[in-house]
Formats: sequence, C-alpha cells, structure tokens
Amino acid sequence: MLQPYIPILLLLLFVVANAILIIGASHLLSSSRPTAVKRAAYESGIPALGDSRERFSVKFYLVAMLFIVFDIETVYMIPWAVAFQQMRELGGVLILEMLTFVGILAVGYVYIWKRGALQWD
Repeated sequence: MLQPYIPILLLLLFVVANAILIIGASHLLSSSRPTAVKRAAYESGIPALGDSRERFSVKFYLVAMLFIVFDIETVYMIPWAVAFQQMRELGGVLILEMLTFVGILAVGYVYIWKRGALQWD
C-alpha cells in the first residue's frame, strides 16, 4: 500500500541529508576571522547612517502600494486580453468585469495620488 511513496520518501531523505552535509561541511571547512569592519553594515558602498531600526516615512509605503497597484493591473490584464480575444460571445460580461477591476485599482491610484506619493521632493 505504501510502496508507491517509497521513491518520494527516498528523494526527501536524500535532499535533507544533502542539505545537512553541505551546511556541516561549510562550517567545518570555512575559516572565520570576524573583525569590526566585517561586522559593519554595508549597503551600496556607503557606511550606514543612523540606526537600522529607524522608522520609514509613510511615502515609502505609498510608493510600495503604487507599485503593487500597477503590478497587479499588468498581471491580470494580459491574460484577460487573451481570454477576451478567445471568448467573443461573452464580450459584454468580460468588459464589465475588467471595468470593475480597473475601477477598484483606480480608487487605490487616486488614494496614493491624494496622499502625495507621486510628488518627488
């Protein structure tokens, strides 16, 4: 009864053993000489300014929301266009569906616009 699952279990066992072996070998074979310079935060060639736990401006999150709004719009519009081309008999329903979707995204866009996320300082 469990015989068909034996190859999957063997593969899983091999993957886990391989992961443990690789991690263990990297710890045994690597040389670690930590210094203050190696432990310092490094980003874009510039030393870190201030605390890494400081709060971000709300504009950062608004720009992230704007990216998500346009990303979701693109991801769903391309397959919709292909389906619209293939299903001509449901054309009216599909257009209504897409207008509803674009309307919901437009609300997010207007919210971000009113909050000032599109203005560069």
